[in-house]
Amino acid sequence: MLPIAEALQLARERELDLVEVAPNNNPPVCRLLDYGKFMYEQAKRDRGTKHQHHGELREVRFKVKIGQHDMDLKARRAEKFLREGDKVKLSVMFRGREIIHPEIGQELLKSIQVQLQDIAIVEKPPTMEGRFMNMILGPGPAAGKARPEKTSAKGEPAGAPKQTDPKDEPAEAPEQTASTDEPSEAPKQTVAAEG
Repeated sequence: MLPIAEALQLARERELDLVEVAPNNNPPVCRLLDYGKFMYEQAKRDRGTKHQHHGELREVRFKVKIGQHDMDLKARRAEKFLREGDKVKLSVMFRGREIIHPEIGQELLKSIQVQLQDIAIVEKPPTMEGRFMNMILGPGPAAGKARPEKTSAKGEPAGAPKQTDPKDEPAEAPEQTASTDEPSEAPKQTVAAEG
C-alpha cells in the first residue's frame, strides 16, 4: 500500500498510468500499467469470445413425401451438426391436404430419432406449429465421439485386408519337374571302333 502521491510519482518515473481497478474496496485498489495497451488487449479478448462456437440451433427440413435415400442424407447432416455440438431442429413441412395426416410426420420424426438415438437426446418432442411439425434434438454424451467404422457382415472393418487361415486353404499339388515331352537323359555309352 502506497499513498496516492507516491503512487503517482512512481507511475511518472516508469512512464505508466495509475489505473483504479477496484474502486469499491476499502482502500481502493490501483495498478500501474499502460492504459492504451490494457484497453487494446481487453478489446482483443472481447473480439475473441465472439468467434467461439456456442451450440447453435441448426434446422433440417423434411417433406412428408420424402424418399429413403433423401431421408438418410438429411439424417447424416443432422448427425454431423450434433457431433459439432449444435442442437438440431427437425421440421416436417405439410403442404395442402397433407396436413390432415400429422401421424405421417410423427412417424418420420420418430424414425430419424431412432437413427440418431446414440448421439442425441430429445429436448422438445414433436409438436405442430402452423404447417410444420418440429422436434428439437440436443447433442448427447456420445455426440463428440468419432463415428464408428462400418463393418462387413463378418464383423471386420470394411476395406480391411482379408486374413486367411492356412488351414482353410486347399493344399497345392507339388510341382512336377520332369515333363513327358522330352526324353530323359541316360548315360551315354561310347563304343570304341576297331579297325
